[in-house]
Amino acid sequence: QVQLVESGGGLVQAGGSLTLSCAASGLTFSNTPMGWFRQAPGKEREFVAAIGWSGRTTIYAESANGRFSISRDNAKKMVYLQMNSLKSEDTAVYYCAADRSRSGFLNRAPRDYDYWGQGTQVTVSS
Repeated sequence: QVQLVESGGGLVQAGGSLTLSCAASGLTFSNTPMGWFRQAPGKEREFVAAIGWSGRTTIYAESANGRFSISRDNAKKMVYLQMNSLKSEDTAVYYCAADRSRSGFLNRAPRDYDYWGQGTQVTVSS
């Protein structure tokens, strides 16, 4: 059974930083591209960042580029999202997701991810 468990969310002031973590189990993590998404109240779930199986390839949403950094530790089966210069518009529930497709591409659409965590709340106060 695949499980993704996010942690690290919380309340932070605008301009501050947070690091989210996602612990994976039940899948061949070292072969699996991973992504971070977020969903604010009343809005659709949106792509934030994704990382290839080796960690060498990453992509970001325009809103995250230059402020957020995705990384992974295959030995620990962990993926991270370092978030800097946080803004009030970053407030959302953040989800970790796994893509089992082996397509060789990093995907941005939620429909391309097969497994999801329960989410962790990030609230940025202005």
